[in-house]
Amino acid sequence: MSWKVMGVAAGRKDSNGEILLKEALSACQEQGAEVTMINLWDYDIKDCNGCTSCTIGMSMGKHTGCSLDNADDKKKIMEVMLEQDAVIFAAPTFDLMPSSLFLKFMHRNLAYESAFLTKIGAIPPRDRVGALIAVGGSTRSWQSMALECMQATTFTNSFKIVDMYMATQVPAPAQVLLYDEKIARAREIGENVMKALNTAPEQRKWLGDPDYGWCPNCHSNSLCLGEPQWRGLQYPIECVVCGAGGDLEKTEDGRWRFVIAENGLERDRTTEEGRGIHCDEIAETQGGFFMDPAKRALVAERLPKYKQMKFPTIEV
Repeated sequence: MSWKVMGVAAGRKDSNGEILLKEALSACQEQGAEVTMINLWDYDIKDCNGCTSCTIGMSMGKHTGCSLDNADDKKKIMEVMLEQDAVIFAAPTFDLMPSSLFLKFMHRNLAYESAFLTKIGAIPPRDRVGALIAVGGSTRSWQSMALECMQATTFTNSFKIVDMYMATQVPAPAQVLLYDEKIARAREIGENVMKALNTAPEQRKWLGDPDYGWCPNCHSNSLCLGEPQWRGLQYPIECVVCGAGGDLEKTEDGRWRFVIAENGLERDRTTEEGRGIHCDEIAETQGGFFMDPAKRALVAERLPKYKQMKFPTIEV
């Protein structure tokens, strides 16, 4: 079987991220994969305009698509991307997070949310593999949210992230070519993607460093104190990426580790089942607003005050 693998770059042409991505894709191609690659700089991608038409439709059991479908290239890219068996994403790090271009593109994925569309029967379930490459000019301390932000945007389309890599201290264009170990690690990303594809979907697992990250579920390095969620679910500690809930425990050697509770994956955002609960939440909160004339009337009564507020702005 010929697997389809796509690369999505969001940085300079022929520079660090694209170089590492090409190395990973070449490893896939050498194992027989049909490879496609795009750089988002070549396309017209508009910001989400916040119209909420996609979530309104899905909360009512309809697939309305995105209101910007005919305004830019997003839909054309998604029609190809969602037919891939695996996608490897590469983005530069700007101020702790991935580039705004990457986030702009990926935040539009809500209109293609696999969990919502599967839940309402608009599309059949599909297993997809994903991998992430982040690059930046400093150590991890100045890229601390890069991989976490990238992964948080990929589970919308049910990508099973099997590996991710952060290339550090390569601030200059193509500087990564000075480091054979970084190139080798990118190749390993491609090899791990192919290994995952050649594994039954239900048996696919994390193939990167087993000790990477705090979270044993998604391997993110970001935890937060738990707060009450929809309908009262709460954990002492949560993973900010996948939503796994649990607590910190001290190991025998005096270090700390995050231990997931028995029900800690009840709302695992990396699964369609976990995100389906969020679909129910949106249907109740957003759908409940639009279906309640009294609430809408109260908002309409109070809104003019804020429409009439005017403050000095900046003339350009």
